[in-house]
Amino acid sequence: MGISGVTVAIIGGLGTAAFIAAFKLTTIANVSLIYAVAPLLAALLAWAWIGEKASVNVLIGSLIALVGVAIIVSGSLDRLNLKGDMLALCMAVAMALLMVIYRKYPKTPGAGPAALSSVLLLPAAVFSGDPLSLPIHQIVLMSAFGLVFAIASVTLAEGAKRVPSGQAALLSTLEMPLAPVLAYLILAEVPGGRTIIGGMFVVFAVILTSRQNA
Repeated sequence: MGISGVTVAIIGGLGTAAFIAAFKLTTIANVSLIYAVAPLLAALLAWAWIGEKASVNVLIGSLIALVGVAIIVSGSLDRLNLKGDMLALCMAVAMALLMVIYRKYPKTPGAGPAALSSVLLLPAAVFSGDPLSLPIHQIVLMSAFGLVFAIASVTLAEGAKRVPSGQAALLSTLEMPLAPVLAYLILAEVPGGRTIIGGMFVVFAVILTSRQNA
């Protein structure tokens, strides 16, 4: 696995913890839209670290996305979900870092670091709650979530070795347009005005970047 694999496991574990906690502390729309800046961050990190060329579209898109995230977060400054917004941003940064690490060190395995990151999170999960006290149906649901998340992590890692960092992270945000809609239909969660406005900035930035990566 090597140093790169251990680094991926640590960053992946921290990012996963931030991602899951973010859903409990802010809206699904906020998490999805803030996470959408990951491809832009990945493209910039790849340019700065490993010399992957960042086009004018990427640079402009990064600035637009930054404005969008600032608008979304500004709607949470006087509310309890500011911490959730910050955790979502941490997940976006973690994802961008993972994409660049896999691009720079393509021999880093996908399954090993994913498994190790889960092991690293076990002590925190045990000490922060009592997992065995949960109803059996919730344990089944969480197990299914863990299985799907593990498969997604491995396939994303393997794909990141084969395409530019920004493009790999961009593909990981394909759920972004659907998440707020599903949250509204299933949970009756209505995005705030600033979330909608900021989200429009982020979506435009992702589309602008995707045209460059196409």
